[in-house]
Amino acid sequence: MASQWWSIVVDCADPQAQARWWAEALRYAVVFEGDGEVAIAGGTRDAPQWPGLVFVQVPEGKAVKNRLHLDLNPDDQDAEVARLEALGARRVDVGQRDVGWVVLADPEGNEFCVLSARPQG
Repeated sequence: MASQWWSIVVDCADPQAQARWWAEALRYAVVFEGDGEVAIAGGTRDAPQWPGLVFVQVPEGKAVKNRLHLDLNPDDQDAEVARLEALGARRVDVGQRDVGWVVLADPEGNEFCVLSARPQG
């Protein structure tokens, strides 16, 4: 039996807040809440579409640039960056120079990129 990708786990200080922020950012649903752990996925709580993101509480704070990050592929990069900034994302410089994507950080400082629109499929 082969393995299937189920989720990406994000260490954080406040799993509930982070999960709700990312659920809003990705238009996902909160599909599980447990002690120190919250999962979000596409679809609905009753019919999630995996893979998703799982947020787990850890005692230490983020200290360096993420080694793994999400790339978001919007229809309109400028509009999506503005929407995410309105939700609380902030622009960050990770040494990206002059590129076609925008690097943002979520409320706990985890970097992610908003790409210029790319073909789907």
